[in-house]
Amino acid sequence: MPKTVIISGGTDGMGRASALERLARGDRVIVIGSNPAKGQALRTQAGGGDLRFVQADLSSIAEVERVVAVIAESCDSVDALTLFANRVSPRRRESAEGLEYTFALYYLSRYLLSHRLIPLLDAAPAPVIVNVAGVGNTAGRIVWDDPQLTRRYGRIRAQLQAGRANDLLGVAFADTAGSKARYVLYHPGFTRSGTGGHENPLIRGSLKVLARLFARPVAEAVRPIVDWIDHPPEAALSAFDRGRVVDPTLKTLDPLAAGRLAAYTEDLLQRT
Repeated sequence: MPKTVIISGGTDGMGRASALERLARGDRVIVIGSNPAKGQALRTQAGGGDLRFVQADLSSIAEVERVVAVIAESCDSVDALTLFANRVSPRRRESAEGLEYTFALYYLSRYLLSHRLIPLLDAAPAPVIVNVAGVGNTAGRIVWDDPQLTRRYGRIRAQLQAGRANDLLGVAFADTAGSKARYVLYHPGFTRSGTGGHENPLIRGSLKVLARLFARPVAEAVRPIVDWIDHPPEAALSAFDRGRVVDPTLKTLDPLAAGRLAAYTEDLLQRT
């Protein structure tokens, strides 16, 4: 039976490949992305598949809320929510609501989509959320005294903080959201995806060479995601790092830290 699949960041790389795989299986796929030209290109490649593209800047809280409303208007249930949206920012910049951009796009959009879509997910027989980030990696931390990185911004620091925030999002969701949706944290490792976005041409060229030599093909990296949509794990929370099960006692999956971040996030949303 066809499923309804939501994909944030679905016009490039692994998100795009996941969309095409699910469309080939006859699913209804809603792709969220910021670039209408890429949305049209995906629509063209999909041919006659049941694809809807929703243009949105997911770094904006208001835009995420609008997307949720659009989905709710057109769907009675959601079988799978897959979260890919992320973009590296070399300099600190702020979202429409004045939040640090990487935190807003990479973490907060995933928090909002996960929680706001609970009613639709719970209306499906076996719902699953797949959050594609860096689980299993222990580098980086939540900068508790300055989560918006107003004092010392660095692109790697921002990316690692948001990655660790996504780890904690999965823990808190499984523990407290009260949803029947299974939550999967997935680190695909180095893939042949998203290596052309660096602004420095020398680094961009080097990344492309390294990707050809060492990176996993995108089709291989998305295979577990495609399968989880059909067969969600039994546990409320699962975490996989390049095919290996992640130890749930890892320090980056600490339930106390997850609760602390969830409380900070809800307070931030109330104040923003």
